[in-house]
Amino acid sequence: MPQKILDPAEIQTLDPTAIPRIRLPERATVFSTRAERLKKLAVGNPISAYVRLMSAVAEAQHHLQAGFEAPRPAPEAIAKAQQHSMPLIPANSPNRAASWRDLLYRLLDKIEAAGAVTPALGKVLDALRLKTPQELEAQADAVLAQRYSEVDPATAPFIMAALQVVWTDLASRLDSRDIPYLDTPGVCPVCGGLPVASVVRVGGQYQGYRFLQCGLCATEWHVVRTKCSNCDSTKGIAYHGIEGGSEALKAESCDECHTYRKIGYQEKDFEFEPLADDLASLTLDLLMNEAGYQRSGPNPLLWPEVPSDV
Repeated sequence: MPQKILDPAEIQTLDPTAIPRIRLPERATVFSTRAERLKKLAVGNPISAYVRLMSAVAEAQHHLQAGFEAPRPAPEAIAKAQQHSMPLIPANSPNRAASWRDLLYRLLDKIEAAGAVTPALGKVLDALRLKTPQELEAQADAVLAQRYSEVDPATAPFIMAALQVVWTDLASRLDSRDIPYLDTPGVCPVCGGLPVASVVRVGGQYQGYRFLQCGLCATEWHVVRTKCSNCDSTKGIAYHGIEGGSEALKAESCDECHTYRKIGYQEKDFEFEPLADDLASLTLDLLMNEAGYQRSGPNPLLWPEVPSDV
C-alpha cells in the first residue's frame, strides 16, 4: 500500500512515544474491504453460503453509505460526553434517527438485486418489510442492548447492518480529539457498543499495537496486549488456535471471567478484518465452547439461536 512521505518539518512534530488511542473507520473503504474479505473467507468455509450472503450485505452497506450522512453531534453534546466520560454518540439513545429504517428497506432491496436470496431468505426479508415501525424500533433496541431473548436471530443481522451504516458514517466523520475517555473498560468510546474482535496492527504509528474494533461503528481503540478485553484482568490469559489453521487468528481466553474474544495479527495476514474473520471462524468458536469458555458477545452479523447464559 502507498504510504505518505513526511517532510522533515512534519517528522519533528510527531511524538514517537505516543500510542494512538483511537483509529476511526475509513468511510470510503470500511464496508468494501469487509465485503472482499468475507468473499475470500467463504471459499471452503463450513458456513460458506452464509459468509457469501454477509459479503453481499457488506457490499450493499458500502453503496448505501456513499450517499448517506447522519446529523453530527452538536458541540454541546460533545462537551457533555467529555464532561461525564460517556460515549459520544451512544447507541442506546432514545433519540435514534428514524432514517435507519429507510436504510434497512434499501439494504434489503440491494441484497435481492444481488441475487443472493433463497426462498427461505426471501421469507425473512419479507417478514422484515411487514413489521411496523414500532416493531422495528423494538427489535433495534433489543439488538443494541443484546437482550437475546427478544432478538430474532434470522432478522437481527439485517437490522444490525442498517444500524452499522448510520453509526459508522457518524464515527468516520468525527475528530478523534473529541472522543471522551470512558470510565467503563471494554466498550466503544464512540457509541458504547461492544468490540467484536481485536487486531494487532502493522505499519506506521499503529505498528505492534492492539486495537479492539466496535461491532457497531467500526471504531477501534487501543488496549494493551495480554489483558482481558472483557473484564480487564491480566491473570489467566491464554491463546488458542486450530491445528493446521491460520496463524493469524487466535482466541484470547480469560480464566477470571471465563470468556474469550478473537484476536488477529496483521503481521501473519495483512488482510485480517476483525468482524469478517470472526464471523468466518465458527469452528474456533465451537472449540472454545467445548473448552468451557463463552463468547464475550455475538458477532453483529450472526446471532445465537438460544439466549446466552448471562
